[in-house]
Formats: sequence, structure tokens, C-alpha cells
Amino acid sequence: MATDKAKPRSNFIVRIWKVIVRPSTRFTLATLVIFGAVGGLVAALVFELTLERTLTLEFCTSCHEMQTVYREYQESVHYKNRSGVRAICADCHIPRPFLLEIKRKIEASNELWHKLIGTIDTPEKFEQHRLELAEHVWATMRATKSRECYNCHEEDAMDIHKQSEAAQQVMGPGLQAGLTCIDCHMGIAHHLPKTAENSGEGAKTP
Repeated sequence: MATDKAKPRSNFIVRIWKVIVRPSTRFTLATLVIFGAVGGLVAALVFELTLERTLTLEFCTSCHEMQTVYREYQESVHYKNRSGVRAICADCHIPRPFLLEIKRKIEASNELWHKLIGTIDTPEKFEQHRLELAEHVWATMRATKSRECYNCHEEDAMDIHKQSEAAQQVMGPGLQAGLTCIDCHMGIAHHLPKTAENSGEGAKTP
């Protein structure tokens, strides 16, 4: 009986395959190739433009759930500083390598689900989840050895002697010990969770 049921299905697949591979009677092969190539280029262009749009500061802060962290970011040195260099959300949270960038975008679909169910749709809810959210980001950055920080910062480009005296005392030993940016600069762009801040974990560095 199982064989009899599988046979019609197999025949259906064979018929579909024959339709796909059957030569066109209306268009030449060259025409089909050209239309396919143009269609592929248009699809790639739309995909690239859409992807670029999702990397902008305007897109990242368009949800009202992000307004709390956006205001904190505006108070930080990453937003406004004496050199006029601004790092936006994507610089810190999105990998540069293309495949890793796509992987991160796929992972972000989970954030759309939480938007739909209203997990952090009020400042009060956000504060309840701040530690959980922060620990997730910290763990990710530790796993990648603060990879995204190096989009803008390079160890061999740092002149530690030009840093403040306090920074000199910890930067050199920290680098020698194998620490990365997130180990010392947890609160540089966003406020620390109260529990971590009160326990002295990390510091809101200027």
C-alpha cells in the first residue's frame, strides 16, 4: 500500500521536473539567460539596499522600545566627542563579514517576536529585562573577543602614553592579560543594570 501511495507522488514530481527543464517554445535560450541575469541583478540590488537600510541609525532607533537606550547612547562618547567620529548601533552590534552579518540578521528575527508580544514595550519592562539583555550582549562580545570594537579601534594604533594617567595604569596590563574591550568598558554606550552597577561590575567609562 505504501508503494502505491508513493507512486502518484513520484509521478507528480517527475512531471514538474519535466516542465522545468523542457525547452521554451516562445523564447530563445539567450533571452531566458538575459532575463534571468537581469532579474538576479535586480533582486541582489534590492536585497543589498534593504540590508544597508537596516544598518542605519534611523532604522535601529525607529522602534519606541529603543528610545531608552538611544537617549543613553546620545549621552555617550560614541555619539558626540571632540574628534567628531560617531559610532552607530551597527558599528557595535553587527559583524562586518558578510556571512556573519546575515547570521546576525537572522538571529534578529527573535527580536521581532518580542516586539509583537510586548516584552519590553514600556520603560518599566525594559528595566526589568535590562540585566538579561546586557548579559546577552556581554557574553556575545566576550565570545568574539570584542570583535566589533575593532571596527574603529586598533590596539597597534593606540598610543597608551597619550591616554590619561588612570587609563595608562589599566590599559597596558589589561592588554597583556588578554582582556578585551568589553571586560572593562561595559557601560560606555548604555547605562549599566542597577544590580551590576551597585555591585561594582564594570564601570560607566567616559
